[in-house]
Amino acid sequence: MAVNLTEKTADQLLNIDGIQLFTARAGIKQTDRADLTLMVLSGGNTVGAVFTTNRFCAAPVHIAKSHLFDEDGVRAIIINTGNANAGTGAQGRIDAIETCAATAEQTGCKPSQVLPFSTGVILEPLPVGKIVAALPKMQPADWADAARAIMTTDTVPKSASREGSVGEKHTVRATGIAKGSGMIHPNMATMLSFIATDAKVSQPVLQLMTQEIADETFNTITVDGDTSTNDSFVIIATGKNSQSEIDNIADPRYKQLKDLLGSLALELAQAIVRDGEGATKFITVRVENAKTRDEARQVAYAVAHSPLVKTAFFASDPNLGRLLAAIGYAGIADLDADILEMYLDDVLVAENGGRAASYTEEQGQAVMAKDEITVRIKLHRGQTAATVYTCDLSHDYVSINADYRS
Repeated sequence: MAVNLTEKTADQLLNIDGIQLFTARAGIKQTDRADLTLMVLSGGNTVGAVFTTNRFCAAPVHIAKSHLFDEDGVRAIIINTGNANAGTGAQGRIDAIETCAATAEQTGCKPSQVLPFSTGVILEPLPVGKIVAALPKMQPADWADAARAIMTTDTVPKSASREGSVGEKHTVRATGIAKGSGMIHPNMATMLSFIATDAKVSQPVLQLMTQEIADETFNTITVDGDTSTNDSFVIIATGKNSQSEIDNIADPRYKQLKDLLGSLALELAQAIVRDGEGATKFITVRVENAKTRDEARQVAYAVAHSPLVKTAFFASDPNLGRLLAAIGYAGIADLDADILEMYLDDVLVAENGGRAASYTEEQGQAVMAKDEITVRIKLHRGQTAATVYTCDLSHDYVSINADYRS
């Protein structure tokens, strides 16, 4: 059961001029719902994307990377669930290329103008014939349909929209969808996300913006510490808004658009954690007063990744020793434990190298009983902070992943 996450309806999501959506049932793994999504982009768009750093990255990731900067631009995006097309060697790349060719024929563009994405089981051949057969049967869809069609072990479709001012007189729209529930530790998890905006942005600037947004949003979440073979995050700028192009980062509109899209991306990223496999709690880990952001993240991830910490959260057990132990082994060689402070929500639980004098077990239990909890750690080493989002580790996580291929 997802933590405080509900499905958005089609009327809660903004249409984006310059992009058409279609879905179909290809029957790749399941036959009772759509598992194939097509996005057709009008001319004049730009696309930015970042991909998994996993060295065993999937065949569609290889092909999407090679097609991203085609001189004629991206005109279609094809997404299948049920099969990751990862660990499939040369044949997997051939299948991804065939998918692009069939999509290009269906949409009237070149195969190199198609970006393919897959998610699902690893080490199984992609049933490319099912995808090719389903393409002519694609039906018009909305963003809510697309959010459902890209799900795998997700229990709730993930989507969001934003509308805001970019420049003096222009209102920009953006809508995005994401999928992900397990195998989540993006280092741009199995994670896919697509955001479309009607803003007009040059490709190099959009690529930089995409990288920066990914680093501040999807790269701050973890469910189980596993970086998937298929992670991909894409931003599409259709350019249909009548404003002039944003073509340099010094343009004040760059930050305005980045903030708008970043807010949307963070909502989607947090939705993935809220729907973490078997999750019952949403946990924010904030590390403050670090020397550097990398140091703050290092400590935050040590806490967020610890199975002992995560199972304590599931049990609603204020086992402070597990939290302090994770901070201690985070790898900060000169960390001074005697000046560190730690809070559960607003309750000071640790100081001066041990349990806070004012802390009571009842206070800790009251916080741990909540379904949303913040762990705040003050290192007192500098002025930098970082935040990571995670969830607890329950019995259901084991069951879901033990049964995943059956």
